[in-house]
Amino acid sequence: MDRMRRLRRNETIRDMVRENHVRIDELIYPLFIIEGEKIKNPVDSMPGIYQYSIDCLEEELTKIKELGIRSVLLFGIPAHKDEVGSGAYDEQGITQQAIRYIKEWDKELYVIADVCLCEYTSHGHCGLIRDGEILNDETLPLLAKAAVSYAKAGADMVAPSDMMDKRVEYIRNALDDAGFLNVPIMSYSAKFASGYYSPFRDAAHSAPGFGDRKTYQMDPANGKEALREVEEDILEGADLIIAKPAMAYMDVIKDISNNYNIPIVAYNVSGEYAMVKAAAQNGWIDEKKIVMENMLGFKRAGAKMIITYHALDVAHWLQEDK
Repeated sequence: MDRMRRLRRNETIRDMVRENHVRIDELIYPLFIIEGEKIKNPVDSMPGIYQYSIDCLEEELTKIKELGIRSVLLFGIPAHKDEVGSGAYDEQGITQQAIRYIKEWDKELYVIADVCLCEYTSHGHCGLIRDGEILNDETLPLLAKAAVSYAKAGADMVAPSDMMDKRVEYIRNALDDAGFLNVPIMSYSAKFASGYYSPFRDAAHSAPGFGDRKTYQMDPANGKEALREVEEDILEGADLIIAKPAMAYMDVIKDISNNYNIPIVAYNVSGEYAMVKAAAQNGWIDEKKIVMENMLGFKRAGAKMIITYHALDVAHWLQEDK
């Protein structure tokens, strides 16, 4: 007679038959880099997360290295913003400076640069604007220019998050033409117009100055459309695919996993992080149990890697549990 509980009897057998595992080297830790000096600003809506000026990065980088985390995702916060987001592709921009600093500090730390204009534009949108409309094709050269400038600064990978159509193809061609054939593209392919992003916009100073991003980010009601976005990006040259947010969209991660043989990255976004942190601070949940269950959920759905603000805690817990 079948008795499923035989394989749950103790920790040893549970570990032996476990189908999915979370590994430290699969974690990607986001960092917010702000222009200026001697800055370590707490992000109130994201407890434990800070904006760092470059001269204050070493302490955080040391923690990252000691915990065994091997990859970071950079978001730059410039002092100056304009209509065309020029700080995104300025060779001396804050993100470019941060990339050079990190690679000099530890050349083995894998640096991924987010590619978008929203943190750099005075209007807060991810593309150029004319008469209130976000312009797709006119934005592509600027995104490509930013990606190439990050690669020149030493970025190991670029991650376009803007959701303009055809940007992966445009960026791939620009990278190749500039001699960066081996720099991969991790595309935010299934990126939804979600309410889970609010704390990030506090951290990155990237809230839109008018309207919303529903004309270019995906409708949360649509799942099959995400597969079309993924397929387009793969055909255009994407090397990895991001699904964002993660918790409310694990069905999308699973569908991508079932349909495409490409590494999938789950982005455990700021609102998901903030909710867990708030509940834990109020004593309503066991933070470690909830976070690790979420991480396993992403892996079970098909994610190969996880971008998460919990990365330092997760790495610490995994080291403790060895």
